[in-house]
Amino acid sequence: MAMFLKKNLFKIGLIFLILLSVFLCIYSIKNYKSNNITSKTNVQKFSDNKTYRNMTGPENDAKFSNGSRYGQKKDIQKRPNSNMNFGRASNKRSENDTHQMPGGDMRGGFSSTKSKYAPFLTLYLIAFLILCAGAFYFITRKNLKINKNNTKILIFSLLCIGLFLRISLSTVMEGYGGDINLFRDWASTAANNFSQFYTNARSGDYPPLYMYVLFLIGKIASISSINPYYTLLLKLPSIIADVVTAYFIYKIAKKYLSLEFSILLSAFYIFNPVTFIDSALWGQVDSFFTLIIVLSLFLLSEGKTILSSIAFTCAVLMKPQGIIFLPVLLFELVRERNPKTFVKSIVSGIITALVIILPFSYNQNALWIFKLYSKTISEYPYASVNGFNFFNLIGANYKKNSEVFFIFNYQIWGMIAITAITLSCWYLYAKNKNRMFVFAAALVQISGVFTFSTGMHERYLFPAAALSVISFIYLKDKRLLTLAVGYTITVYTNIYYILFSGSRGMSSDSHSLITGGISFLNIILFIYLMKILIDLMLKMEGRVNHEN
Repeated sequence: MAMFLKKNLFKIGLIFLILLSVFLCIYSIKNYKSNNITSKTNVQKFSDNKTYRNMTGPENDAKFSNGSRYGQKKDIQKRPNSNMNFGRASNKRSENDTHQMPGGDMRGGFSSTKSKYAPFLTLYLIAFLILCAGAFYFITRKNLKINKNNTKILIFSLLCIGLFLRISLSTVMEGYGGDINLFRDWASTAANNFSQFYTNARSGDYPPLYMYVLFLIGKIASISSINPYYTLLLKLPSIIADVVTAYFIYKIAKKYLSLEFSILLSAFYIFNPVTFIDSALWGQVDSFFTLIIVLSLFLLSEGKTILSSIAFTCAVLMKPQGIIFLPVLLFELVRERNPKTFVKSIVSGIITALVIILPFSYNQNALWIFKLYSKTISEYPYASVNGFNFFNLIGANYKKNSEVFFIFNYQIWGMIAITAITLSCWYLYAKNKNRMFVFAAALVQISGVFTFSTGMHERYLFPAAALSVISFIYLKDKRLLTLAVGYTITVYTNIYYILFSGSRGMSSDSHSLITGGISFLNIILFIYLMKILIDLMLKMEGRVNHEN
């Protein structure tokens, strides 16, 4: 018996941790009580708010962005008896008014009693980075090895613990009420009359793909015994997507790296506080979107261009941000120079789009989908929308993008930046002549556009956490792991600051050491990324010249 225990101590320890996480998950769900004020009262308030239905300009009493939906009001009242004064108006008011932070306001922010967990999340971030650095040190310097017989149970344990911890954490707070209430409203509307969703839904500003997911959630939540857990159901798709992406990272890494590195990278993603705060706490769907992007790029890296075009179409039809990644598909199509593949990819994308869009097109104008995108993209015409980037650094958060900044207005500067970033990325892609570069190219696109373009929200950089890790897997440059850590810090801080730490409303006057520091760090990270890729390009060119 003693010999058995000694031989299987590692597996027994893992099983114990799984059972412990299951117990915590069951305990959390059992003691979970849905916030009726958030889930019902505020939905009704949204429904009765005419400006919520219109959402046509910054002069409205309430306005919500595609995803962030920060209430905007000219006379925001301080929230009484709040320990941290979440949702308090800024002491200074810009001509663009003050933009409410997601916390404690009548529109559905979380209760300040939940904010007590916020500092623990930051302590977790610090511990997480220290443990990852330690694991990296032992793997690279001490030649730490994992018994191959323990591989399956180890990766299974990591994924299970990550899943159950996320579900447990999702019961701590209802999420950001503005988003959760809209998702709930959309789920119920889709479940009641799927084909008429965009006719009946209030502010149905998301493209159609995710409405299929919300339709299923709405149907499941219609069961009376499950209805009290509506919010948990809304968070579940992104929670599952986190786990699937982590497993996907492990499977890709196994092909190119050691077993130890494969498990470390998977663990880095599954336990990354960025993924916890976005899906389990905020309740947003960026993890689901990121999974589609990762799948699209993986198919492209495997030479499955047509399937990749289908996946890219799905990404664009889930969030408009999917357009940021489309040039990578174009780069590969141009590199292949195969007219037949090009035509098949275009046709496949169009057919996929029609299959997804047509069920919603009953009694709609033929161009309704284009009008939807135009409305969504133009909803927030500002230089920055709480995204910690270049425009935030120069104090242009929530400044109209029509305002002039050094010869041109912010919007034109944003378009110049997108063009320059895309052309630079294309040049690097063409010079590398390798499909393994697709993830790095996608990382350039999202990090560059987020850092230097206009209208960026705090969560738009979220995919960088996964893309930097997978870029390292393919390119094997350890500097990319530094980027993964850097983007973990910047994305986490940006989301945390907006979700938890806003003691005042965000406006064009809102600026602090944190916002400026993280904005500057994002600029440095992008410059560092470009340096890494240029170095790799020059190294490859030198190798080719040497062989010739």
